[in-house]
Amino acid sequence: MTQQLLMIEDDNRLAAMVGDYLRQSGYEVTHAPDGMSGLEALDHSEPDLVILDLMLPDMDGLEVCRRIKSRGTRGEKSSVAVLMLTAKGDPMDRIIGLEIGADDYLPKPFEPRELLARIRAVLRRGAELSTPSGSTILHKVMRFGTLDIDRDARVVSLAGVPRELTSYQFDLLVAMAERAGRVLSRDQIMEAVRGRELEAFDRSIDVHMGRIRSAIEVDAKDPKRILTVRGVGYVFARQQD
Repeated sequence: MTQQLLMIEDDNRLAAMVGDYLRQSGYEVTHAPDGMSGLEALDHSEPDLVILDLMLPDMDGLEVCRRIKSRGTRGEKSSVAVLMLTAKGDPMDRIIGLEIGADDYLPKPFEPRELLARIRAVLRRGAELSTPSGSTILHKVMRFGTLDIDRDARVVSLAGVPRELTSYQFDLLVAMAERAGRVLSRDQIMEAVRGRELEAFDRSIDVHMGRIRSAIEVDAKDPKRILTVRGVGYVFARQQD
């Protein structure tokens, strides 16, 4: 089944060029020239991923991202992935975007091939595992005290209560948990999740770690599970309550 992409971008020339490139790569692409038309498009269909420019003529792209992520049912965040297009050298927009649930970012100007790689990585991380009817699934659940990480179901729970993480944050947590007790630099964490080196933006890892701590720690200000190692990176504690 062809995966659906929605590109919210006011630069029509860029949108046409990128759209043609992504269609040639096997995706179905819809273009919305501003935030409001993009949100209206989401009322009629739910794409697999939204490519969102933060500089839009009618509303702040960050506000569009907030609205996209709040469109889920039963009080849950929307499962639609968001890849932000940000201004080169403006880290604050990236930090805020990641904090409100964006799955990845790409600074402008960018190579279409890198955009394609980022799209594939985000969709791959968020893909739900499916098995033939009647088959038996052996769930790979990692348990650390009251924290359960179900890699197959992609669910994190604390004392039996599901905790909310983005797809990327879930993968970061799994990468850390699989290497429990090892001190990892930010570059090593990014490499473990992405499978290849991309732009090193240390602060984005720090933002994600803050969000993960808020979800899995009893007290995020006094973490016991994910510990900071000054000047190096992070370590996921082996022994937990």
